[in-house]
Amino acid sequence: MNAARGGYRVFSANSTAACTELAKRITERMGIELGKALVYQEDNGETRVEIKESVRGQDIFIIQTMPCRDVNTAVMELLIMAYALKTSCSKNIIGVIPYFPYSKQCKMRKRGSVVCKLLASMLAKAGLTHLITMDLHQKEIQGFFSFPVDNLRASPLMLQYIQEEIPDYRNAVIVAKSPDAAKRAQSYAERLRLGLAVIHGEAQCTELDMADGRHSPPAARNLTLHTGLELPLMMAKEKPPISVVGDVGGRIAIIVDDIIDDVESFVAAAEILKERGAYKIFVMATHGILSAEAPRLIEESSIDEVVVTNTVPHEVQKLQCPKIKTVDVSLILAEAIRRIHNGESMAYLFRNIAVDD
Repeated sequence: MNAARGGYRVFSANSTAACTELAKRITERMGIELGKALVYQEDNGETRVEIKESVRGQDIFIIQTMPCRDVNTAVMELLIMAYALKTSCSKNIIGVIPYFPYSKQCKMRKRGSVVCKLLASMLAKAGLTHLITMDLHQKEIQGFFSFPVDNLRASPLMLQYIQEEIPDYRNAVIVAKSPDAAKRAQSYAERLRLGLAVIHGEAQCTELDMADGRHSPPAARNLTLHTGLELPLMMAKEKPPISVVGDVGGRIAIIVDDIIDDVESFVAAAEILKERGAYKIFVMATHGILSAEAPRLIEESSIDEVVVTNTVPHEVQKLQCPKIKTVDVSLILAEAIRRIHNGESMAYLFRNIAVDD
């Protein structure tokens, strides 16, 4: 197939070979060549992008994976490439970002900011007109964008992996490592017709901040306005004893989540499941960021296998920990690109998808 005649091109915005692997898989499935572009870092640390072919009047898809060790560089590569394509008179610029960075910073914290909203605005300003992503950390993030967002799901591939690769999966129980993950776990359990268990007791204690502004403004400036009002203090949260709601004795425990980054909570969950009688423990998550000492901690833990997709490059982590397995999502992404370019409905990719996936 001649992609140029088809009116669209697919580019990779990553400057490293490990990160362009997903883009190559997608273009191979579509039977096209990856667009010609040069992305590199200059000696002074600046990112430079050079588009090596005409893109005038075409639909352009930019595939960008987010390496866990250099997310900020990947963001700049994406922004600069989108702007370069915009100024080269592309018709539409669609970002294919399987793992959307900064998605954990989607809520306001004390004296913080909603960084995810900032990034959405930057992408729109750079020229993106559409976004394809997968398993956003919070589905409400879609509201941050001023252009359409297709939030694909990895759950069909994960369910297929469970059915095909886990022997005797009928003797398994789906586990949520915290009450926050219970809806996702329930969705998996209902479609697999398995039991459900929830680990309770992982909530962090809230530190009491005495510098809470109750005496603001300073007394010297507040002589006439101070009313002496003392608001009642909210009772601090206390970490409850760890408990497992549900029977895991003599079962295979499958912990499901959307992101696995710092693995301490997953390791702790595996230990408590072992104590409750689970004889095999799997962890399944869409985005395997696996930063810092995650591979070593997984290798030394009671976890038997960690299953993640290739939305985030993790080849180095797999070399450090043989327990890490990969599910390929290039098929779903390739079909999404094809349907968007042809103006076809995306409903096929969301069939049998639960709201809580």
